[in-house]
Amino acid sequence: MATKRDYYEILGVSRGASEEEIKKSYRKLAVKFHPDKNPGDKTAEEKFKELGEAYEALSNPDKKAAYDRFGHAAFTQGGGASASGFGGGGGGGAGFHDPFDVFREVFGSQGGGGGGGIFGSIFEDAFGGGGAERGRGSDLRYDMEITLEEAARGCEKEITVTKPETCDHCKGAGAEPGTKRHKCPTCGGRGQVAVSRGFFTVAQTCPRCQGAGETVDKVCVKCKGDGRQDKTSKLKVKIPAGVDTGARLRLTGHGEGGTQGSAAGDLHVVIRVKAHELFQRDGNDLHCEIPISFGKAALGGEIKVPTLEGAAMLKIPAGTQSGKAFRLRSKGVPDLRNRGLGDLILKIYVEVPSKLNDLQIEKLQEFLNACNEDSNPQEKSFFHKAKEFFK
Repeated sequence: MATKRDYYEILGVSRGASEEEIKKSYRKLAVKFHPDKNPGDKTAEEKFKELGEAYEALSNPDKKAAYDRFGHAAFTQGGGASASGFGGGGGGGAGFHDPFDVFREVFGSQGGGGGGGIFGSIFEDAFGGGGAERGRGSDLRYDMEITLEEAARGCEKEITVTKPETCDHCKGAGAEPGTKRHKCPTCGGRGQVAVSRGFFTVAQTCPRCQGAGETVDKVCVKCKGDGRQDKTSKLKVKIPAGVDTGARLRLTGHGEGGTQGSAAGDLHVVIRVKAHELFQRDGNDLHCEIPISFGKAALGGEIKVPTLEGAAMLKIPAGTQSGKAFRLRSKGVPDLRNRGLGDLILKIYVEVPSKLNDLQIEKLQEFLNACNEDSNPQEKSFFHKAKEFFK
C-alpha cells in the first residue's frame, strides 16, 4: 500500500503556516488541478482529491492538532485520535468530505453566496469565467523564421493573417440589428450548465446559447450568430535587434475578434532564427571555426575572416596550434536590453594537406628530415611523459 503524502507537503506550506496561508495555498492549487481545467488527466484528479483532504484536515483546528500529534493515524480506524472522533468515519474510512464540497465551501465563501454554487461565483472567481471577459477573442500564435543577420540588426516584417474578426453587420452582437435579446432560459444567463458524470459534477458550455448567456429573436444573416467573420489582414511586425529563437512578440488586439462587443485577443509572434552557414550563436556571442594551412599556422601571417558587419583582418602568430581561439570584441549580437554587444570567437584549426603530388611529398620529406625534437615541443613533451607505457 502506497504511503500517504504529508498534508503540509501537499499544500506546499510549513508546519507553522497560518490559517490564511493554508487557505491561500489551497485556493491556488485547487484551481490549478481542478478536473474541469484538466479534463481526462487522472494525475490532476488525484492531486485535487489530495488537496481537499489535506485542506480539510489542516483548516480545522482540532483535526490539525490531532494530525500534528499522530499524523495520518489520527484519521484511521484505531488511530491515536479515534477517541476524539476523527478516526473511523465514512468516506473511505477517513471521515473526509467530497473534495468538490470542500472546493465549493472555500470558493463559495468568497463570492457572497447567491445560490449559484460552483457554476456561479466559483467559476467566475476561480477560473475567470464571468463578467467582462465573456466573449473575449482567443489569442493566436504566428511562427516567424528570420535569418541571423535580421536577428542581429533588427528588421520589420509584413505578415498575412486570416482570423475571425468582429462582424461589420451586427458589430459583434450575433443578432440582426434591432433584434431583442433575452436571458437564456437554459443556463439562466451564466453561459454554462451543470452536468453530472458519476463522481464529478462539471460545467459545460450551454448548448442553447453557446456560452453567450442570451438568446436572440433573429441571428445575424452575415455571421450566422457568431458575431465574427473570417478576414485576411496584413500586419507589420517590428523585430528588435538581439532576438533569439523562442522570443515572443505580443501584438495586442490582433488575435481573434471578440463577440458581443468584447475585446479582441492578442497575436503572439514566436521567433525562430535559422541556422547560419558560418556562425553558431551562444547568447550574444558568435562562434566561427576558421581553417588555415599548415604553412600559415607555422609561419604566421594575416587572414581575412567574416563578421556580421563584413570582412575583418586577423593576425595569426607563428606557431599557432589547432584549437587556438581569438576573440573579436563587440562583433557579436546586440543585447536585447541595450547592454552592449557580444563578441565573435574565432577558433583556428590547422588543415592537414590530403592530396600531395610527388614534388610536394619530396619537399615535405626534406622538411621532416630537417626537423628535430625542438621543432615540435608538444610532441616531445607528450612522448617523454608516455615513455613508461612503452616499456
